[in-house]
Amino acid sequence: MASPIIQEIEVKSVLTKSNLPVSDYSVNPYVGCTHACRYCYASFMKRFTGHPEPWGTFLDVKHWPEIKNPEKYAGKELFISSVTDPYNPQEEKFQRTRTLLEQLEGSGVKLSIQTKSDLVLRDMDLIKKFPDARVGFSINTLDEDFRADMDQAVSIERRLAAMKKLHDAGIRTSCFMSPIFPGITDVEAIMDRVKNQCNFIWLENLNLRGSYKSVILQYIREKHPELYPLYEKIYIQGSRTYWEALDEQVRVYTMQNGLAYVRDDNTIHKPFDEPPVIVNFFYHEEIKKSAKKGGDSRA
Repeated sequence: MASPIIQEIEVKSVLTKSNLPVSDYSVNPYVGCTHACRYCYASFMKRFTGHPEPWGTFLDVKHWPEIKNPEKYAGKELFISSVTDPYNPQEEKFQRTRTLLEQLEGSGVKLSIQTKSDLVLRDMDLIKKFPDARVGFSINTLDEDFRADMDQAVSIERRLAAMKKLHDAGIRTSCFMSPIFPGITDVEAIMDRVKNQCNFIWLENLNLRGSYKSVILQYIREKHPELYPLYEKIYIQGSRTYWEALDEQVRVYTMQNGLAYVRDDNTIHKPFDEPPVIVNFFYHEEIKKSAKKGGDSRA
């Protein structure tokens, strides 16, 4: 793949008030994301960027004025990042996420980081200074071939190893099993791998809409034709039978493994010193209904 188009831009602020169910502020140190996930919900952002290039082929590096009086954000939930990966490969050079953490150090913010990269280990020293900080890793398969078809981030094994290092260091970790591909994502196998090295497991269904709906359906038709009737039933006919069955499967699994199964995303910032791991499952439709009360949605 050709090198991404990278430019540095000046912004007035890197903190944006959020109506997401899980945060008060969304913090995105970059515009665009070079992980180029085929299913990325954030690809809709391209129309606001002025970039004609395909999603995943450009990256704007944000520079902002130093955050003054970061203490005013004490107790607020800050989510890094909602529409980009804060640890994309270019972060190693530009260090915008590390700069952000340095500016927020000692502020008392409640910090959540979501990534597909083990570069986050570089900043473990800073993350440990934020009380009850949480680092989440997106993992929706253990199959590296399927992973490579879907994104250009680091391998699943590297993500799992990074999760364990952070967890062993006393930093709360989560596995964001998203998006779950019907018939492809082995939910129980992933939970088996992560349940002893994370505090939370979130499950989120594959939501096909916009420009990438046809891309994913074509991928399934070509690579997994035996599954296409299932995808047609879910994404063209609108059936929820598959997700309802998976919901019950997860309930049984959590009971058998002594895990808590909740559907209240307000639990994500409660400190849990010991297992059980908290397992969330939610549908996009329910997230959107909840978020609409505040006027925004991560979906």
